[in-house]
Amino acid sequence: MNSSLIGKIEKARRYADERDRRIRFDSFTVSVHGENEAHQVSLEGGKLTCACDFFGGWGVCSHTMALERVLGPMLPSEARTEAREAMAQPA
Repeated sequence: MNSSLIGKIEKARRYADERDRRIRFDSFTVSVHGENEAHQVSLEGGKLTCACDFFGGWGVCSHTMALERVLGPMLPSEARTEAREAMAQPA
């Protein structure tokens, strides 16, 4: 294998291992498959939004909270809600 490629693979592993400080999402749209249907969750301008009805009334929902839990510190701090404190409590 080419030594340049080996160096890139090693660097990629290091970046992935240090994801909490190296990787931040700026924007994306994902589909979260809920119990009844799929919902579109987006990150734009540092804020998570969801197309579900609950999010419209509360500004947070199970779909956005699930992404907060999955992505953790890779999300900008302003995208994380106060609900994360509740999520941190053992169920």
